[in-house]
Amino acid sequence: MAFPKGFLWGAATASYQIEGAVDRDGRGASIWDTFSHTPGKVYRGDTGDIACDHYHRLEEDLDLMARLGLKAYRFSVAWPRVQPDGTGPANRKGLDFYRRLVDGLRRRDIEPMPTLYHWDLPQALENRGGWTVRETSERFAEYAGLVYKGLSDSVSFWITLNEPWVAAWLGHAAGVHAPGRKSVKDALLATHHLLLGHGLAVETMRQGDGNRLGITFSLSPARPSRDRDKEAARLVDGNANRLYLDPVLKGRYPEDLLEHYAPVTDFSFVYDGDLGVIAAPVDFVGANFYMRHLVRHDPEPQRDSMFASVNARIVIPHAVERTAMGWPVEPEGLKELLVRLKDEYGNPPVYITENGIAVHDYPDQAGEINDEERVRYLGSHFRAAEDAISEGSDLRGYMVWSLLDNFEWAEGYSKRFGLVYVDYPTLKRTLKKSAGWYSEVIRRNGPAG
Repeated sequence: MAFPKGFLWGAATASYQIEGAVDRDGRGASIWDTFSHTPGKVYRGDTGDIACDHYHRLEEDLDLMARLGLKAYRFSVAWPRVQPDGTGPANRKGLDFYRRLVDGLRRRDIEPMPTLYHWDLPQALENRGGWTVRETSERFAEYAGLVYKGLSDSVSFWITLNEPWVAAWLGHAAGVHAPGRKSVKDALLATHHLLLGHGLAVETMRQGDGNRLGITFSLSPARPSRDRDKEAARLVDGNANRLYLDPVLKGRYPEDLLEHYAPVTDFSFVYDGDLGVIAAPVDFVGANFYMRHLVRHDPEPQRDSMFASVNARIVIPHAVERTAMGWPVEPEGLKELLVRLKDEYGNPPVYITENGIAVHDYPDQAGEINDEERVRYLGSHFRAAEDAISEGSDLRGYMVWSLLDNFEWAEGYSKRFGLVYVDYPTLKRTLKKSAGWYSEVIRRNGPAG
């Protein structure tokens, strides 16, 4: 099996999940600092205060990436590290950290792939309404311009947002992520203002020297559990996928979703010209894939469920392997997703910007971590991706989630996604078996056999 020449094999992380150093060098508070320190919001009261201490262990982690042979590294910039209050000039010490990171990657021949927003909104902006107000879109574009100006001489790939669906719906409707709101209207406001922020940031960065600009979506094919669940599956697909893909790639919101949410809002927050801004051409699409959705209509869903707003819930197929997160393992869903992007959205260049598995993996008596489950999972998904390429999908890279075990949001430190094991009391890093296997995949430009 061979992927295209120049295929970017890499790994991904996010700032709040690994950096720590939340009070160092002028960094301001983010909504995840506030949320994780609120009792009952995160498993066992875990926080990202220290996380993997990547901020202080940067060189060690860069050397790990080099040992793995990574061709690319997707990371995120912490907005409150660059702009502590979400406005004003760049905090030089914060921006310098990312300059050291980018320069360290370049010295090791690893392509930097920064994401400008991976959910850590400055708390000062949340206090003024956060993503439910239009101002935050404008502030995001200004912040994007600061980071772009500071790093664009050494960065070719730029991702504006990570998973706006998660930020909008888990953070503003289900309340299980920061900022912890529970309002469908707030989730719709956040959806629009996130996408508007993306479009304004693209406008700002297009004034530079032509680097490649994109956005990352969380995408999950949806199918009905039974014949009578077809309408529910259509609405889940609309909420999770089309509500984001359509405005960015087609310049419109899905009519069925506008109709469905009409009792909640008249969408007067969508101004004339907004959709033109949101649909500014992008150079690539980032796709994060973890699962397919098997959908069942639920007339009385729990308020904190993912798809309560469309009266649906997700069920797990019988006899399907599950990850430590409880998610079904269905690699054929990745091929389905990539082929859909080809057939329905004009076959844009695509990078898998996250895909991986949480495993209950710990060192054995010899200190080795034999995570065969992760090897099987990644191998099956790589083969699904190769099948999609053979059918014409313009897939150009694959970032495994994650480089390091880390703070897994509301799950705290209870779930491990890393190719590298992190012993949290000592912060010692140990390469897992999957890391060595992945190094060989990169060397071969695809899995063997």
